[in-house]
Amino acid sequence: MKMTRQPLILAASLAAMLALSACGKKEEAAAPAPSTSPPAAATAPAPAPATTAAMGMPASDMPVAVTVGSVELGSTVDANHKVLASGTSFAPTDTIYASVDTGGSGTATLAAKWTYQDGQTVHEDSKTLDAKGPETTAFMISKPGGFPAGNYKVEISLNGNHVATKDFSVK
Repeated sequence: MKMTRQPLILAASLAAMLALSACGKKEEAAAPAPSTSPPAAATAPAPAPATTAAMGMPASDMPVAVTVGSVELGSTVDANHKVLASGTSFAPTDTIYASVDTGGSGTATLAAKWTYQDGQTVHEDSKTLDAKGPETTAFMISKPGGFPAGNYKVEISLNGNHVATKDFSVK
């Protein structure tokens, strides 16, 4: 089987042309497209990486304050406080868990306020976190005689600021 060099030379030339033609694409893509609508308010450019004088390290290496990620509801949690099966409808005698994922580091107060459809508070609870990265905190409510059927919600707050709400029902 005899191979000719012509297809190889053609393929190499095509690859080189593609590579060279892509070199100038960044400037073209960065230019704003003409618009018929009025320009939006200008946004401030991202600040340059800062350093903290006290620690002498870039701000990107500094610990991030505690933040709330997702909130899941369910009737069981695992050893890591994660809901095993998410749901929004529960039986009157179920124990109902709110599993709250947090990130960042530092000390913070995470709270859950459970309310019935008329705004009546069913239960309030708070936990102090000493976070050192991602973690999950579980809050729960139960009532041995069973919850009345209806619509409920749990409101999650971090350091007194509302951060999430989950609606659920008891049937």
